[in-house]
Amino acid sequence: MNRPPIDVETDNPDITEIIQEKLLDAEIPGFQAEFDPLEAERLGAFKEDALSEEDALDSTIDHSGEDEQ
Repeated sequence: MNRPPIDVETDNPDITEIIQEKLLDAEIPGFQAEFDPLEAERLGAFKEDALSEEDALDSTIDHSGEDEQ
């Protein structure tokens, strides 16, 4: 059985504890908790849920190809 290589950063058990501490710190008014890119990704900060270009075009009221005369 071949296992993919383990990324040291993503397999770090301490990262979960670090993220939890930062989230608690972020609840303190005026405190600006900083998250590195890996932590932000694990929290879902980069989840793409925007409309596709096709859906956006379909939702427009004015269609340039339609003439109502």
